[in-house]
Amino acid sequence: MHVTQLNRECLLHLFSFLDKDNRKSLSLTCHALREVFLDPRLWTVLHFSSPCQLTRDNFVLGPSLRYLTVCWFSSRVLQVCNIEDWLKSSFQKDICSKHESLVSTFLAHVCHMCPNLLWLSLSGCGHITDNDVISVLQSCRKLRCLHLENCVRITDCSLQGVATHGESLVEVKVDFCRNVTQAGLQAIKEKRLCIQLSAERSADMIPDSKPEERLPLRRTLQKVLQFT
Repeated sequence: MHVTQLNRECLLHLFSFLDKDNRKSLSLTCHALREVFLDPRLWTVLHFSSPCQLTRDNFVLGPSLRYLTVCWFSSRVLQVCNIEDWLKSSFQKDICSKHESLVSTFLAHVCHMCPNLLWLSLSGCGHITDNDVISVLQSCRKLRCLHLENCVRITDCSLQGVATHGESLVEVKVDFCRNVTQAGLQAIKEKRLCIQLSAERSADMIPDSKPEERLPLRRTLQKVLQFT
């Protein structure tokens, strides 16, 4: 028996053992397997290890997606992406310009196409904003678990979004997000007692500052140097 003679359920089961690239390669062999590749039921779980993977055409977004992970564990995140914009050199800004909108654009597609998402984990996504997270919360009303790690632009506004829009959430993690404050964490604990909340190091890190906030310190140092 040829593989294409198997029924759709059997083919879906076989495809489920393959990674994204192999699913894509197999789908190019014939029309029947292409239809299996495009079947939303095949894509209940998606994992990406870098933003550039989000631009490939080796996966399908659809209403069957339940679990989504985007984790970027790279030295570039710490050395470039996590630096405050006003402190970045032209070279660093140029590096970021090539990928800074990728995750946000992808999450916008998720909002429109994946209403049944249950679990979202974002790690090392240094360019996503509170608006991205809030949009997901508003669109994916069944979301139960939200994990944010080392997403430096995330602030207490995302926590407010959790309290306002995350009626199905039971677990929220905001680890190593330096612009989340203790006040923001306490507010969500009081508003949403049913949520299991963890925030490793987030409220203990040094938050971003604006250029004008650094000027008094710079002037003080200049005066000290003048008198030494």
